[in-house]
Amino acid sequence: MKTYVIEREIPDAGLLSQAQLKGISQKSCSVLENMGSEIEWMHSYVADDKVYCLYKAVNKELIEEHAKKGGFPVNSIQELSTVIGPNTAKEKS
Repeated sequence: MKTYVIEREIPDAGLLSQAQLKGISQKSCSVLENMGSEIEWMHSYVADDKVYCLYKAVNKELIEEHAKKGGFPVNSIQELSTVIGPNTAKEKS
């Protein structure tokens, strides 16, 4: 499966309560459960007016379908080509 970053613009997302975030998470998981094993939510980052989600999916269309079924906004879907971090600097060429 490919890995995708989804950007969702949600006004005041950073101010959502734990109960609200739990409800959103439960809705997302419920939709995913009915979609099968070709899509998986890894985790999300909530900041100010945006939520950035990492998903694994067979294709971008499954991400769009999940958003439609769950009523979630999708402002951008990007396929990751690689992941880098501090250990990348230490790798031998």
